[in-house]
Amino acid sequence: MATAQQPENKGQETRTVADLVEDIQALTTEIQELYCLDEIPWVVGYSGGKDSSCVLQLVWNAIATLPPQKRTKTIYVITTDTLVENPIVAAWVRNSLKQMKSEAQAQGLPFEPHLLQPDFKETFWVGLIGKGYPAPRGKFRWCTERLKINPSNRFIRDVIRASGEAIVVLGTRKAESTKRASRMKKLEAQRVRDRLSPNMNLPNSLVYSPIEDWENDEVWIYLMQWENPWGYSNKDLFTMYRGASADNECPLVVDTSTPSCGSSRFGCWVCTLVSQDKSLAAMIQNDEEKEWMQPLLDFRKELDAEETRDKRDFRRRNGGVQLYERNLEDGISIEPIPGPFIKEAREDWLRQLLTVEKEIRQTAPENMRDITLITLEEMSEIRRIWLEERHEFDDSLPQIYQEVTGEEFQDPRPGADYSLLGRDEWIVLEEICEGDAMHLELMAKLLDTERQYRKKTRRVGIYETLEKCFNTSSRSPEDAIKNARLKRELSEAVSQGDVAKVKQMTLGDVAAINEVDESESESDEQVTWASIKFKKEDS
Repeated sequence: MATAQQPENKGQETRTVADLVEDIQALTTEIQELYCLDEIPWVVGYSGGKDSSCVLQLVWNAIATLPPQKRTKTIYVITTDTLVENPIVAAWVRNSLKQMKSEAQAQGLPFEPHLLQPDFKETFWVGLIGKGYPAPRGKFRWCTERLKINPSNRFIRDVIRASGEAIVVLGTRKAESTKRASRMKKLEAQRVRDRLSPNMNLPNSLVYSPIEDWENDEVWIYLMQWENPWGYSNKDLFTMYRGASADNECPLVVDTSTPSCGSSRFGCWVCTLVSQDKSLAAMIQNDEEKEWMQPLLDFRKELDAEETRDKRDFRRRNGGVQLYERNLEDGISIEPIPGPFIKEAREDWLRQLLTVEKEIRQTAPENMRDITLITLEEMSEIRRIWLEERHEFDDSLPQIYQEVTGEEFQDPRPGADYSLLGRDEWIVLEEICEGDAMHLELMAKLLDTERQYRKKTRRVGIYETLEKCFNTSSRSPEDAIKNARLKRELSEAVSQGDVAKVKQMTLGDVAAINEVDESESESDEQVTWASIKFKKEDS
């Protein structure tokens, strides 16, 4: 008898194919009983990969064999498109959902597919190009919640609001990783109903994982031996996984030395949380017809390259300087934590991305030439952030778009093209500031703050906003970092109870600041608002 090997858990007893068939029959009965037990709607998570395809196929086949009068409860099938998915996988999933919807209607089944997307204000490019976030890292993993978790959670919350409860059906398996197995076992101990674990993120919802104890090869055996019920090809899915494996093979494992593509993972093509995108690289390597995706791989390498400090602001997004201890060969250096990408870097990322999009639209197969790497809505939000939050009223986005694409940028946001300040005024400011970046930034903020408040019937809060401009932009980088270090030293002295040092530092700082302000006043023959403000604040 053939067996389905389980290399991930070598100590675990292997199951025969006959055992797997028996388990499938038991799961079919279990799914039917759970479905008919109450009126709680089901939400099936479907990514188009092997595990979610396996679970959805199990549920579909189980419900299809129920009498029509019992198939009354809606089963929502949700897929989240992060807008930066592997293009091949994204197209596969979209077509699968279309086929699924058509077949569900034809077969009279209660499946309702939904393609979800992140809010346009939370997309990857709005974060990186608009707000200037660096590429995601382990300690700053800002993408996952925005792109994947929030869209699905919003949908499930809507279902819970309408019905009071929801059962979320997932293809999670213990064999995926030791960490996943440990977490699933902890949740098992908290089960309030058989096979239904609590959802720690969403109250009033339970998680059902039918194939939690299955191995990779058992998933593939099921997908290859049981025909896809909504008319999609599991063999094509198998081929896609095989193409995403470096050795171009995806065999069923017959011994512990045999490689398997079961661990192949398709994800965001921009992902910098892994050392390299092995699946995309393997697809390009294994199929000449997919070489058109090489620019995506090259761009991802740019995102993952070691950043130079000159691309990042010395302040955080709130305008403050935050220090950290950096370990060097000759000791510890106290340095500012790099902040968001500066204006020129953000503009360069946009220019590169649009260039890649233009290139792959020219080289991709006919059915992929409408590919969109960044949407108009995302660019509109990036433009709004640059104009309204960053006060960069030179409005460079439409100009960059036209330079790269040769087309005029059509902003979908009403009134987006109306502005009192523009490129000409920015050039004048640059000439006045004579290369002083901080002076240019401060003047731009002050002018644009006045413009923004000019449209309001009441100008309440304008003085506080202007004060904030001086707080964040009136010091040179050197002075701002020096001030942050003094504050750090003062804080450490306070925490250590060193009263003498606290008094010494406080008096010394006030004297130094007054000295600077007096010298500036004498040289300029006038007292600026900024000098008055800082003297008043620090004295």
